Amino acid sequence: MEFYRFISFTCFLALAYSKSLDNNYETAKDDLENYIQNKKNEINHRFRPLYHVVPPVGWMNDPNGFSYHNGEFHLFYQFYPYKSEWGPMHWGHVTSSDLVNWKQMPTALLPGTEQCFSGSAISQGDVLTLIYTGRRTIDEQPYFNESQYLAFSDDAVNFHKYEGNPVIPSAPNNAADFRDPKVWKYGDEYYVIIGSKTADERGRVLLYKSKDMFDWEFLTVLGESNGPMGYMWECPDFFELDGKFVLLFSPQGISPQGDRYKNTHQTGYIIGNFDYETYQFIPEVEFQEIDYGHDFYAATTTEANGKRYLLAWFSMWDVPYPEDVDGWAGMMTITRELNLVNNRILMNPVSDMLNLRTEVALKDEVKSGQVHEFGKAVEIIIESDLDKKIDLLFDGQEGGGKVWLRWDPDIGKVVVDRGSGDIRQVEWKPFGSTKWRIFLDSCSLELFCGEGEVVLSSRVYPLGGWRLENQSPQTIRVEAYNLRRSVPE
Repeated sequence: MEFYRFISFTCFLALAYSKSLDNNYETAKDDLENYIQNKKNEINHRFRPLYHVVPPVGWMNDPNGFSYHNGEFHLFYQFYPYKSEWGPMHWGHVTSSDLVNWKQMPTALLPGTEQCFSGSAISQGDVLTLIYTGRRTIDEQPYFNESQYLAFSDDAVNFHKYEGNPVIPSAPNNAADFRDPKVWKYGDEYYVIIGSKTADERGRVLLYKSKDMFDWEFLTVLGESNGPMGYMWECPDFFELDGKFVLLFSPQGISPQGDRYKNTHQTGYIIGNFDYETYQFIPEVEFQEIDYGHDFYAATTTEANGKRYLLAWFSMWDVPYPEDVDGWAGMMTITRELNLVNNRILMNPVSDMLNLRTEVALKDEVKSGQVHEFGKAVEIIIESDLDKKIDLLFDGQEGGGKVWLRWDPDIGKVVVDRGSGDIRQVEWKPFGSTKWRIFLDSCSLELFCGEGEVVLSSRVYPLGGWRLENQSPQTIRVEAYNLRRSVPE
């Protein structure tokens, strides 16, 4: 009964706040949707993906509020509609029944006195509740304040900000960087983790709990950098997977170490045990990257039907965005299902990706030196002899960007090479299968090795359809499928 009283209370709050909203806010939402519909006509579609979530117009970064509510998946994202560059943050919104086919929804949150930074969502009966970071400009250093806000919806379309915001006004040490809340429920209580930093510039994750989502109690520091692990831990997530607990986060400020940590910022996880009585997370396996490609950040997860799903911003900070001149920038990875094996996370495309296949594009042996052409969206499965080198060139039928996928048995590394020394590589010891499963879209490549123990996600910008040239010293077996559109144009 207490739960239903809480749901009624949140509905009342949402309704009360809705009635008290300034009409200018409602007008702004209507004006924004009209702007988006008109602006879409100006988009250049040369790099527009067929099956990856992208903003209808403008800029996209971190995924937010990835959740399962009343039989449907919801994905929100950091969104600036007015330019294809970062700006005052809104929350864009898409929905899906299967994590493959996505429907564009109206913009969920518009900035007010605060920018709507990253956060999460939780299903509470018929109410979908968002918790997000409100970032406000202030007059004294560091000239910004970050605190945690709530918004509610009883139809999962129209969201109303809680009039009592913020519900968590500041970090325990008053750190200005205090953002990206991820909420979940355990037993009768709600928990949230928030990314922050220490006074001496070391990243950390803070843990809170609440009985009602409004009044929050600080519990402990769930995890903290020892110095080399970065100055800020963004976009934390915390979940149980196959009997262990996983702290997933995006640390900023890790220095490159050989093949590792070569992106502007990283995304990875720590495996350990957690006790809900003591609130202590005891790491057992140190930080490891979850995706080894060029463009992968701010990963987040949700659970549904007994499975844990993940997706991430399929871009990276402080790099060129060739699509920005076309009226949009940024996209999401395809959704991956997670499993934990031998103290590492395996990532594989969700099974419904098979439903995107339309017809067989190629099913044959491809000899050294042979070339085959495909469309803009294709799934390719490669079988080869791992005792020999693999060297595959993927480029555009009309030029543009290119990328090489390589395997060298002498060093045991998978390589994604975009040319001019722009390389990401990682050791691979197959658990079982030795196949490569490659997803190509209009401006992206996702490579899943074996059972998903190594995944590399990188943006590539070919012109026209894709072209494959086998530059290996061996014949490879190729099974390829054309893929249909599953996201709005």
